[in-house]
Amino acid sequence: MHKAVWASTMVAAMAVTAGQAGAATAKRASFGTLADGTAIEAVTLTGSNGVSARIMTLGATLQAFDVPDRNGKVADVTLGYDDAASYITKPNYWGQTIGRYANRIAGGRFTLDGKAYQLTQNDKANSLHGGTVGFDKRVWRIVSVKDGATASVTLALTSPAGDQGYPGKLDVTVTYALDDKGALTIDFDAKSDAPTIVNLTNHALFDMGGEGSAIGTMAHRLTIPASRYTPVNDALIPTGEQRPVAGTVFDFTRGRIVGQDVRDGRDAQIVTGRGYDHNFVLDGGITREPKLAARLEDPASGRVLEVLTTEPGVQFYSGNFLDGTLVGKRGHVYRMGDGIALEPQKFPDTPNQPAFGSARVEPGKPYHHRMVYRVSVAR
Repeated sequence: MHKAVWASTMVAAMAVTAGQAGAATAKRASFGTLADGTAIEAVTLTGSNGVSARIMTLGATLQAFDVPDRNGKVADVTLGYDDAASYITKPNYWGQTIGRYANRIAGGRFTLDGKAYQLTQNDKANSLHGGTVGFDKRVWRIVSVKDGATASVTLALTSPAGDQGYPGKLDVTVTYALDDKGALTIDFDAKSDAPTIVNLTNHALFDMGGEGSAIGTMAHRLTIPASRYTPVNDALIPTGEQRPVAGTVFDFTRGRIVGQDVRDGRDAQIVTGRGYDHNFVLDGGITREPKLAARLEDPASGRVLEVLTTEPGVQFYSGNFLDGTLVGKRGHVYRMGDGIALEPQKFPDTPNQPAFGSARVEPGKPYHHRMVYRVSVAR
């Protein structure tokens, strides 16, 4: 081949390759039906680096998150089910969008502008993750699917006034956007026609060795840039204290192996939570742009997850209540410690604890939370 022709061909090939490398795709497909015949869809976002995320309309759920390890082997790193119906018949908050209020509200009660509201109670006397029928159990509608440098899907839901006891009609959208660098950005937006409270997050449980791995997450190394955490009472409601982590089993500021102290019964908070199930007060506070909330690394596979958020806290849950009674993806039995949740959020029970800030949303002042799951490989 003539040098000029060869050079021209190579330039063209490189241009095509570069174009493909910069293009992430979004593919929409059926994902089965529920018992009542409701059709469920899923959108799979795929980057050129081998990372992909499947988003299901039921619960606006991150149903799968496929990530390569240091040898290029791809595995789904999120716990869940292979079919949509199981998310209803055997619920466990696996990858769903949580709302209207993530985490616990004491007694399911709060007061806003002098008026008391009673929410549905689904965690003994408390309201947990939005109540009996939270956003995780709703079928969201797809409003946008896009390919490009960043592939995305936007889902929407309307929560009427009085839903689970909350005031105000709330219009909510969740946008998942995947780029070619391993970042899955999740934008939560909500607007209300009356004063209300809002706290939205994603509740994925991760095993960076691949869900259902033989050793689970106890050998993972976790870093949380938080010098304080919020201790809880026997009902897992924050006491109001913001306790320093220094010198305790809650100090993840320089990284800590998860299993090192998860069973340390000398710490009363570990006994109360049956392990870690606590909100950490991020040193960065509320920010305009997402900052690091947690870094989770599996030394065996090299897979790394970084969680970023604009919110002031992150709930670290070490999978304490997984008891082997639920069979998840690919027939895997999930046991204690088989998954870790890192949920960016406002602090639990904020509506009843003014020192924690405010969860108030009102007309003209909408809610926005941006969080990011960023994956990479440690060599």
